[in-house]
Amino acid sequence: MPKKVDHEARRQEISEALWRLASTRGLDGASLRDVAAEAGISLGRLQHYFRSKDEMLLFALQHINRLAGERIRARIEALPEEPTPREVLRACLSGLLPLDEKSRVGVLVGAAYFARAVYDEPLRAEAKNGIPQLRALFADQLRRAAERGELPPERATEDEAMLLISLVDGLSTYVLLDVHGPRTALRLLDLHLAQL
Repeated sequence: MPKKVDHEARRQEISEALWRLASTRGLDGASLRDVAAEAGISLGRLQHYFRSKDEMLLFALQHINRLAGERIRARIEALPEEPTPREVLRACLSGLLPLDEKSRVGVLVGAAYFARAVYDEPLRAEAKNGIPQLRALFADQLRRAAERGELPPERATEDEAMLLISLVDGLSTYVLLDVHGPRTALRLLDLHLAQL
């Protein structure tokens, strides 16, 4: 009797093989043949799961976005019973920084997607997809902080939330470029949160 394969799980495994390659050579440096070899399957088998490289890239981006959302939820759930808005913001924002090897790979893959998404409309649409939800989450925490008297009300805005996202993007870039290390990035994040 033929072995039953979980189609979705196999597509996720292929995505993870793509990420390993993209973290060292970018997306354009990862051919379908390379991804198949990294995943330990034949090119024909890979094409059974993805008809084209574009389809594979889009699925892999959707998968990494789902995992990022799950990681943020897990960080929030790991906080004490009634976390302060600052604790929630710090947990989420620090979770977006490349503080260890696993998160560094994730940020490198994100950078590879960013470079390609600038010119690829389907990837751009997917890459932008999570930003409004993240901005809304951060803005909600800023409003909670203002209600608690921990933040001037005029700082509790979606613009301020977007500035937090931009801060982490910039800090991440400089960690990847070795301008500063992960500890410095975390210290600068904490400094900014304290100044809010």
